[in-house]
Amino acid sequence: MKTKLVIVALILLGILNGTAQDYVPMLDTLNEWKFTTCNSGCITDTYYTNGDTIVDGTNYKVLDGFHYISRTFLIREDVSEKKVYIKIFLPNREINHLLYDFSLEVGDSFEMFNPITPFPDEGGMFDLVSIESLPLADGNAYRHFYFSPSAGNTASTQDAVWVEGVGSLSIVTAPGGHPDINDVGHLSCSFKNGERIYENLESITECTPSILSAQEVSEAVWNVQFYSDEGGVRITNASEIQNVTVFSSTGSKVSEVSNQSNESELSVATNTLSPGLYILKANDVKGRVKNFKFIAN
Repeated sequence: MKTKLVIVALILLGILNGTAQDYVPMLDTLNEWKFTTCNSGCITDTYYTNGDTIVDGTNYKVLDGFHYISRTFLIREDVSEKKVYIKIFLPNREINHLLYDFSLEVGDSFEMFNPITPFPDEGGMFDLVSIESLPLADGNAYRHFYFSPSAGNTASTQDAVWVEGVGSLSIVTAPGGHPDINDVGHLSCSFKNGERIYENLESITECTPSILSAQEVSEAVWNVQFYSDEGGVRITNASEIQNVTVFSSTGSKVSEVSNQSNESELSVATNTLSPGLYILKANDVKGRVKNFKFIAN
């Protein structure tokens, strides 16, 4: 009996510390965040995931909206490792960082990178001070990760907060950013597949999705898939696609393939393209558009 009581006590202790719950992935089919800044009047910007792409055989989601309209910000999640990564294509270089690690435990340290944000690109080392499991707008409990700059960190001076399933309470690509409505700003709303997950109504009156409502998600999710190899791009579940157009990174039209016979699989040859980054745009019979980025070698 004594042994059983000890086991139960340990389980309860884990629950209270927020360490006994299942991992909640940050990325879903469709994701949307609203970010509010109140320097001289309040402004709320929206950014979201808009399509999938494959780079070097790895699946990514494309960030769009806000200052991500270049569609060169790609994020991916390794659910088994509880980690989120970012890849950014710039004109003269490529940025790759581990953005979040939700497998961290209290006392661990993590190097923050905040690429292309108002915060230091190299934010330095932070210590995970505490983890709390708190309810969000959907009524479920999510782990909140509270960080402070490590001793000797001269790049960052303010604390950072992550929420499992949501990301930073600052800009999503600034894990080391301090959420402050009167400075850089803070996260006001977060949605997955049109469902409200997180809300902070300090400076806005309501959280409603700008991209898709929950009722529209089932109609908008389009199961077309893209696969890239040395010879070209293969597209499956393509029966509703009308045409596919390939553009260069500068926006020039390179080639176009039509699907007049409603084939379920299409192939777009890329072996004659010059090396570089290209965008493939697929249009379907319902007016939906899906973009895919690939690199021709």
